[in-house]
This record gives sequence, C-alpha cells and structure tokens, in this order.
Amino acid sequence: MELVLDAISKRVGAQAWLYPMDMLLHSGAVTVLLGATQAGKTSLMRIMAGLDAPSAGRVRVDGRDVTGMPVRERNVAMVYQQFINYPSMTVADNIASPLRLRGDRDVDARVRALAERLHIDMFLQRYPAELSGGQQQRVALARALAKGAPLMLLDEPLVNLDYKLREELREELAQLFATGDSTVVYATTEPGEALLLGGYTAVLDEGRLLQYGPTAEVFHAPASLRVARAFSDPPMNLVTVRADAAGLLLPGGEAWPLALPEGTPAGALTLGLRASALRLAARPGDLAVQGVVELVEISGSDTFVHAATPWGGLVAQITGVHYLALGAGVTLHVDPAQAYVFGADGGLLRAARRQGGV
Repeated sequence: MELVLDAISKRVGAQAWLYPMDMLLHSGAVTVLLGATQAGKTSLMRIMAGLDAPSAGRVRVDGRDVTGMPVRERNVAMVYQQFINYPSMTVADNIASPLRLRGDRDVDARVRALAERLHIDMFLQRYPAELSGGQQQRVALARALAKGAPLMLLDEPLVNLDYKLREELREELAQLFATGDSTVVYATTEPGEALLLGGYTAVLDEGRLLQYGPTAEVFHAPASLRVARAFSDPPMNLVTVRADAAGLLLPGGEAWPLALPEGTPAGALTLGLRASALRLAARPGDLAVQGVVELVEISGSDTFVHAATPWGGLVAQITGVHYLALGAGVTLHVDPAQAYVFGADGGLLRAARRQGGV
C-alpha cells in the first residue's frame, strides 16, 4: 500500500500543530516518525489513519484521494501506548476478534500461530487483567497483526514498558516488520528504535518535517543541527569552532586540519562529535583532548564518561565496562574523519565518514 501526504498541515485555532509537509510512505516498509514529545508525531499519525482531517493538503492511498475519509472506512490497524484490549475477552478471543469479524476460516489455528510468534501462546485462556504490561501489549500487537491491514500504525507502543521488556519487544518487532506484509508507521522519541527498525525515518520537530529518507542515510548525514540533535542518543557533543584557512580553529587556539566545502565563510561553526566517536585508546591520526572525569555511567555493555575539557563538557560512549575515578584526568581521542561540521545557519557542511568505510 502506497500512502502519499501532499502538502498536508494541521491547525487548531490559531496554533499550528503541523506545518505543510510532503511524504511518500514506501509500500511494505517501515517508516519511523522520530521526534521529541509534541514534535507532531501523533497528529501526523491521526491524519494518516483518518481519525483527523488535515487543515490543508491531500491524503492519497494507492492513488485514491482519501482526505477526510473516516477511519471506519479504511483498513487500518493501530497500536497505542496504552494496553488497549477487550477486558471481558480471553487473550484468544482478543486476537481472534478481527478474524471473526471478517468471517475467516481456521481462526483457532491462526490465533495460535500469532500467539506463538509473539510468545503469548501459554496465556491464550487468560484475561488481559491477568497479564503483565508487556504481555498485554503483545496481545494488542497480535490483534493488530491478525487484522492484516495494509497500513499498521504504532504510536510509541513500548513507552510504558520497563527497559528489559522494551529491549525484547524491539527486536521482535524488527523481525515481524521485516516480512513486509504491511506498510508500517512507528512513532518514537528514541533514536535507537529507529536504527533497530531500519527502513525509513522522518525526523519531526515542533510540527515541522526536518528530514525524511532511508534511516541509515538520515543518521549518517543529518541535514541540519536540529536533525543531528534529534537523532543522537546520548546527545551529540557540540563544540563552537571557527573556520580559517587551515580548517578549524578549536577552543584554546588549536588548529584541526579538516577539509571544508569550498566557499565556507570564515566565522563561527559548530563541530559535532557523536559520543561513540570518542575513545580512551589512541589510534594513528587521532586528535587528543585532555579532560577531568565528572561522571561515569555504566549501562549494559557500555560506559558513558562525562568529562570537562577545554572544548566544553564532552560525553564519550566507551564499549565495555570501565572504572574511572571522579576528578581524575582523562584523555579522549577522536578520528577527525568522525567529525560533523554545521554552518552558522545550522546546515550540514561536512558529514562524518561512516564507520568501516560504509
């Protein structure tokens, strides 16, 4: 199913919730709507579903204008943040409900197959209230999959789950969506979910579509500083620098010979370094910055080192578990090829080279 948004916008009273934007959803692929709270993700998704009509612009499905067509007349499946299930029905009956509405055959076998796929087959005779939050959300997902709708919309479906459950379901969802049975739209505030799901990503901020394209392309080549901020977790390290004939002049007067596009005006620029680009161990060609450890956080198999440096506060994401004393000196190393440079207007001047040359 191909869904096209043509110059759609949304106003509520005098307030603009969505500014005019165009988007073509690729059939059978996952499109992630990435942005902070109130970026416009839910408003955009409600227009896609037919729950709301745009204030201007058109919505087309497979070439047909469906602008203003209510959701009950469209074949759409939705999963929300909340665990929305029928409380008086068993898990089996919840999953079976869209199949029975269509008059499908072999309902029991299909329900069991979906339940096994989502690891809830042992709960088929229980009621939703007897399940954990993660199990209830799996039921909602199974029912949405059972509907077999060509368009599936998921509005931050994992946000209310604990960390471990989110990690488990993220991987399961990536595998489920890889089949390409439906065109999937997935809203999230977390860059990691966008990277895991792949497909395409639309970065939204305050009702504006900042960039849309293949997820890897948007991540590696953010069109602007606003996109880079939205698509970095932990936040990208940002350093104010100046351009000169030698490349970049770092805080403290150190020169960094970094090639910039021809015609880059001299003046203030922003150097961007992802936390994963900073290392404790030096490699040939690295630039080193001295600092003092302010905070060390261990999360899973990574260590996040917060350091005060002449460049300002930097955060390094180091693979493995490392113990560094607070107040101790630390040297962070970075390959100049891993640097982003943004102009005075916030536009991308130079993208980092992809790791491994990809």
